Amino acid sequence: MTMTYDIDSFYAGLVEHGLIIPTGVKGGYGRGAVFEDILRRFDDLVGRISEPDGAEEVLFPPILPRALLDEVTYMTRFPQLAGSVHSFFGNEAKARELSARVNDGERWEDLLDMTEVMLAPAACYPVYPTFSGLLPAPGRLLTLLGWVYRHEPSDEPTRLQSFRMREFIRMGRPDDVVAWRDAWLQRGLALLKGLGLQAQSDLAADPFFGRAGKMLAANQLDQRLKFEILVPVISLDKPTAICSFNWHQDYFTSKFRIRNADESVAHTACLGFGMERVTLALIKTHGFDPERWPADVRAQLWP
Repeated sequence: MTMTYDIDSFYAGLVEHGLIIPTGVKGGYGRGAVFEDILRRFDDLVGRISEPDGAEEVLFPPILPRALLDEVTYMTRFPQLAGSVHSFFGNEAKARELSARVNDGERWEDLLDMTEVMLAPAACYPVYPTFSGLLPAPGRLLTLLGWVYRHEPSDEPTRLQSFRMREFIRMGRPDDVVAWRDAWLQRGLALLKGLGLQAQSDLAADPFFGRAGKMLAANQLDQRLKFEILVPVISLDKPTAICSFNWHQDYFTSKFRIRNADESVAHTACLGFGMERVTLALIKTHGFDPERWPADVRAQLWP
């Protein structure tokens, strides 16, 4: 059967089969029980494959200190993606004004003020400040599953404002970090192809903002700092990135004074599986009902 790619029909099928739940917010749909089961099963598979690596498991909330995003200059590079947390700090009179505006259907956001936290735009960001100082001789390897927010409202089901990433972060000597990143690129391709996905890798760049951002993106491509694994989900000509592999060089380690055991500046790299996107790629490839997926795929996800 020839695969067709149509955003509207794919979205309608996901809703009809209870895989996603519309909320009225673009890129903010809920996930049904079957969708979540597929996602968890894939995460378990990644965990089994990576278990021999001995990565340290950590967990952070989906918010970050605003000062951390300032430190890593996120707002100068990706202001279009950021999400800040605002709250009410007013007195009784302001509270009555707020209530009156809400009841009258008027705008009220100017009565709120920015808090000290932002929504996390990347799952790995809170890791780096916690490792200031000397690393052990082999370096460090960590993993986490975290919620990420990026302001990209869209009706396209793979472009979400709030989603989860399974991340692995490697810290250590430059050669070791790059070798780890490159090995995981091949490992990730094998994993996803083994699940029947039409996976391919390609050089990539982050969505830096503005004219200066075009130069940053070009530099990222020139230095081969970022790769993605792409799978057709909503378009055959423009496949969807479902996994990324990034070499940060000393961008984070210099800011947070992370050094190797020999006092040299460490490098970092990370890889991230977009959990919702992998789930959607599996559904698009094998169908809306996992009970009817190929036996070899089911055997890996439901061993």
